[in-house]
Amino acid sequence: MNKSTKPSPTVLVVGALATNCWLYPLTEASSPSASSYAQTQPCVVIDPGADSAMIIARMAQLHLYPRYIVLTHGHFDHVAAIPGIVASVFPGAEAPEIAIHREDAAYLGPEAYSVHQAAFRAVAGSAAYVDALWEPLPPATRLLAEGDRIGSFQVLHLPGHSPGSIALYEKEQQLLFSGDTLFRHGVGRTDLPGGDWATLRHSLNRLFTLDGSCTVYPGHGSRTTIAAEQQP
Repeated sequence: MNKSTKPSPTVLVVGALATNCWLYPLTEASSPSASSYAQTQPCVVIDPGADSAMIIARMAQLHLYPRYIVLTHGHFDHVAAIPGIVASVFPGAEAPEIAIHREDAAYLGPEAYSVHQAAFRAVAGSAAYVDALWEPLPPATRLLAEGDRIGSFQVLHLPGHSPGSIALYEKEQQLLFSGDTLFRHGVGRTDLPGGDWATLRHSLNRLFTLDGSCTVYPGHGSRTTIAAEQQP
């Protein structure tokens, strides 16, 4: 990709809960050791919630490989495809960095199974969805905090939907990956463990101070803009 070319997000709608998995090309140079991937570009994989084979195939089609896997939060429908992506072979490319906010870190790693089971039982009365798809989730390799940079993004900590919910903000391109904090004509639920409506409202008010032209790429549903979602 020419560095003057504006990156364009690609969406794959994955899993039974129709989660948006976003692929965002990075303009940084490819790994010098990636001889087999000389014509490919690193990318950020955001919220790979299911269907790892489909995500991997689309990356190959777009000549991308995963430099970062970034989770806007830890809920199962946003993380379940991580093991398949990590296990996939991208010749010559370094292993992807797995990043999540420290407040949601328990959704990955050795305690993840019990955490996800508890979350599903709290709202659905059953953890059958988790059990049907479960593969052990690796721990994060990077714990994020407010203001961190990853790839070309600034991390915005936006608790409410979950304690560690974040958005990824690209100021130069005026785009925002909002996870389940903000949707088109909707907002994230707060009835899962750690959710809180007053906290979410504060996070939404923060987002509404961004430039109205900023394009919002949510965790579910179609894209929107900050202006379209701002309160009267």
